[in-house]
Amino acid sequence: MTDLTPDDLSEGTTVVHERTFTPEDVRTFTTVSGDEGDHHVETDDEGRLLVQGLLTATLPTKVGGDLNVLASRMEYEFRRPVYTGQHVSCEVTFTEVEHGDERVSVLADFEATRTDDGTVVMAGLFEGIIRHE
Repeated sequence: MTDLTPDDLSEGTTVVHERTFTPEDVRTFTTVSGDEGDHHVETDDEGRLLVQGLLTATLPTKVGGDLNVLASRMEYEFRRPVYTGQHVSCEVTFTEVEHGDERVSVLADFEATRTDDGTVVMAGLFEGIIRHE
């Protein structure tokens, strides 16, 4: 979890979340989502499973969840595959932040890359609000 609070957010604030997906992560997501394509349940020649795109999409949603963002819009572009064992870093940059009396409205862009070769695997944005408590 990030130490950042909604009050700390401003345009240009960047948060990074990193993760290495495991075969168990893919199997659990397969069970929960029902996404049982052969490429998610059978290993490739290197013994890896292909990570579901929507499992990869949990990288920016982790940042949103840490800040209690209630999303109203999410867009994803899945550019390259991610396999189990590959470390992925997701950089989330808040491009619009509006502080109000009852909420903070946010728009953020994100880009996820495989750290071993710098390949961009996913990009997109999310928009939403954070309620003041």
